[in-house]
Amino acid sequence: MASKIRKHSYTIPCSSTLRDSVTDLAERRGVNVADLVRSVVLMVPPEAISDFPDPGEPLSGDRETVILKSGAAKGRPWQRKPRLQVRMAHGYDEVFLRRALGLMLAMDDGETEFNLAAPGANDPAPADIEELDRLRAMVSVLSFDPLAGGIATREDALHVLGFAPSAAPDMATLRARFRVLATVHHPDSGYGHHGRMSQLNSAMEMLRP
Repeated sequence: MASKIRKHSYTIPCSSTLRDSVTDLAERRGVNVADLVRSVVLMVPPEAISDFPDPGEPLSGDRETVILKSGAAKGRPWQRKPRLQVRMAHGYDEVFLRRALGLMLAMDDGETEFNLAAPGANDPAPADIEELDRLRAMVSVLSFDPLAGGIATREDALHVLGFAPSAAPDMATLRARFRVLATVHHPDSGYGHHGRMSQLNSAMEMLRP
């Protein structure tokens, strides 16, 4: 029986400025907001996200107007706090995700940057360099066509990340492989591809414990 990606719907209260900036970035990149969040969460060390200043909740006068779609007041306008809604894996805190979005905007503006080429220290050991060289060679072969049906099974997820269907890599190995592949397929790279990056994100969610 195929594994299912367990997703949770997060409501992230934020200023209308942050909401509009994130939405605009997603549109420019040809992805959805959840793809942006997943890219940061999977590629940037958690402590770096936690250390980034929280953009904060909206101020008291910052509200958005929506039209109610059900109930006795259906069709009436209603003012509420601006928010972003994303579906992704369980286990995150809304404030952490808001920090991740703020960090993504800072990276897009060139205010912050990370070296994502190596999953370890800035001065990797020879064994790490050898592994990175091996994976880079693999990437040149694995410029996969995005799967037409998306990531539906564990085998699909392993294939997208370049593992054999019977492989059982641990999370550290998966994250290392993802980071190397993401340096090639992330839309900001010279070889970026939105479809491949989106499926890499989905593959990691599928394989997350």
